[in-house]
Amino acid sequence: MGEKPAVCIVGSINMDLTITTNKMPMQGETVLGNDFATYPGGKGANQAVAAARLGANVNMIGAVGNDSFGKTLLNHLGAEGVNVEGIITNTDQPTGIANIILSEDDNRIIVAPGANNGVVSALIEKHRELIKQSDVVLLQLEIPMEAVVHTLKLANELNVPVIVNPAPYQTLPDALLTNAAFLTPNDIEVESIKKETLYDSIQEKLIVTQGDQGVQFFDNGKKQHVPSHQVVVKDTTGAGDTFNGALATQVGKGIPLKQAVEFANAAAALSITKLGAQSGMPQKQAVEQFLLERSDS
Repeated sequence: MGEKPAVCIVGSINMDLTITTNKMPMQGETVLGNDFATYPGGKGANQAVAAARLGANVNMIGAVGNDSFGKTLLNHLGAEGVNVEGIITNTDQPTGIANIILSEDDNRIIVAPGANNGVVSALIEKHRELIKQSDVVLLQLEIPMEAVVHTLKLANELNVPVIVNPAPYQTLPDALLTNAAFLTPNDIEVESIKKETLYDSIQEKLIVTQGDQGVQFFDNGKKQHVPSHQVVVKDTTGAGDTFNGALATQVGKGIPLKQAVEFANAAAALSITKLGAQSGMPQKQAVEQFLLERSDS
């Protein structure tokens, strides 16, 4: 652990294809769109960028396709300071994409995982050393569950703590609940976790993000709450990924949990004051200044 902690992200890398339209099309209907743009995305890549901007040495394990999107995303991650040696180019599958339609203050999203399905146990084993040298590992659920469980098992063998962001939510294997150091569900996902048979035994691992209600967690056996920051909201996309990347950075540095959550909460607040998931993610200095200003007010 040090001033620049080593954070290993194992997760998804996507290109987001976003189109806006005045009217959401009905089944079988064609409508004219307005703006179209492509944005780097995928929960794993988002969290990697957040952690890198917030001062971590970030290694990423993942997969892209042998196509233009894959090359663009690898170059983008490299430019953000993320070490991409753990990312394979999958020649059998295209780069993962999220097709996003924005209309009438709502969205419809179709995700095609593509190359992300190539993040399997063998790939994790191949990059065992990246995990071994890490201060913390961060996982999400946009890659095959076998890879998630295998990463947890390996990290535990190597005494490396793991944070699991259980999104998009699916039934969680007992091995995941048992081996994770922390789980970071939002207030919707935690309702599903309450149905898991091991819920009573893992409550103190939960760090629950609650949007404008702040963050709830346990610290030394006591329930804690960090309130949200009142900011001008422009785009909430990527706030959760910013929170997780920031939390991993702080945990990796050995910062006390309450302080780590406060930092992550502030980083997420700053991220929603700008448009875009990754484009809105703040730098370390901006978060520190934000917290300093808030403590003085």
